[in-house]
Amino acid sequence: MAPDSAPGTASHGLPGHDVPAPDSVAPQLRALRHRAALTLEEAAATAGLSPAHLSRLETGQRQPSLPMLLSLARVYGTTVSGLLGETTPVPDPVIRGGAAGAREADGWTYRRAGGSGRAMQALRVHVPYGGPQDALVRVHPGEEWVHVLRGRLRLFLGEAEYILDEGDSAHFDSLTPHRLSAVHRTGAELLFVHTLLRSPTSGLCLGTGI
Repeated sequence: MAPDSAPGTASHGLPGHDVPAPDSVAPQLRALRHRAALTLEEAAATAGLSPAHLSRLETGQRQPSLPMLLSLARVYGTTVSGLLGETTPVPDPVIRGGAAGAREADGWTYRRAGGSGRAMQALRVHVPYGGPQDALVRVHPGEEWVHVLRGRLRLFLGEAEYILDEGDSAHFDSLTPHRLSAVHRTGAELLFVHTLLRSPTSGLCLGTGI
């Protein structure tokens, strides 16, 4: 057994997997552990390291391997980049109305109204009257919120049918079978937010039919 391994724990010090440790890594590891209010023993046990090994990492006496960094990142609720002290650019929180180009899928027009790579997608959607998507029943994990900006919208949610006028909203669990259609020939304009991250239309779609 390696001297840095404790009984019942897995050693992540794999040959050839050492990561060059910048000067900021050791104090960053120590600071993150203190921020998480964990003792050396508690953090080491959760990460699958011995307290002695973690202590050497925090004092710069040992270089962390990539598997160690992954384990410690999970323990401290951050990323490997965060452990290494790297910062990523903060995305612009403002989405200009004319910046996002329109995408079309089966007659529906989508314009991005929120940032990409988020836990939610926000879209501005034009729903035309008629068309193949009127009959598309959607069932998928997550939540949906729909707000009618213009026109009238018909929402089928499970066995129920609702008519939404301008200014009306609907918020529902999207595991409930649902479909949307415009009531009038002029179509409907929606503001739409959902928690589904996968989409067949370059990330701009109301969901996938199952």
